[in-house]
Amino acid sequence: MQLAKAVEKPMGAGLSKMGWSMIGKFAGCSLGLALAATVVTSGGDPAKAQTKELSDKSVQLLMQYAWALTPPKFTAPDGKTIEVDKSKPKEVIVPLDTAREVIKVARLTAYAQLCQLPEEQRANYLTLMKREEAKASWTQQQLLYINQLHLFTVMTLTGKVAIVDGKEGDKQVVVQEKKAAPTASCTDTERDRVKAQIAAYISSAPAAAKTAEPVKSGTQTK
Repeated sequence: MQLAKAVEKPMGAGLSKMGWSMIGKFAGCSLGLALAATVVTSGGDPAKAQTKELSDKSVQLLMQYAWALTPPKFTAPDGKTIEVDKSKPKEVIVPLDTAREVIKVARLTAYAQLCQLPEEQRANYLTLMKREEAKASWTQQQLLYINQLHLFTVMTLTGKVAIVDGKEGDKQVVVQEKKAAPTASCTDTERDRVKAQIAAYISSAPAAAKTAEPVKSGTQTK
């Protein structure tokens, strides 16, 4: 498995800003095929799709591709460097249950993006990272991997990555730079459900991991 286009430049001051800047870069894109089946089988309602559980096989596959996306070296603007030994994935990849939770949160981040809820999208992601940091049980390398797992899931749902066959029969993760016009949108009811789920996720976080809740606004204008 290979990453056809790796990210080499620092993307923000620290892991949270790094991941958020990448997610923001891919905002407004079409819904991807992988994982999007959960939306289709839920009648097109992202909030209902969030309750669908992924199989262990699906979670493990996303974990593998997220590992391919994880860079061997990340340097933040403040000069702090995180090095990842790509020959030792077991030391970095988090347990299956943790990965499943990260993917679940990432799906909600993607649905917020699909529903054009940037503040909720950002708050959902930042709450995830703060919760994981507050556990004080992960190394910096593992936090970087968690960030990449969230990022890859969002990219998959928003149609910014494709899995293609490589020349040697392996699979490659291809980052698609061209933006596509949105092919799906949320109703006001669906948007409200996504807002409610994100608000519930934020409020359930430990005090040390809570981020500011999105500012409530009126009807969204385009």
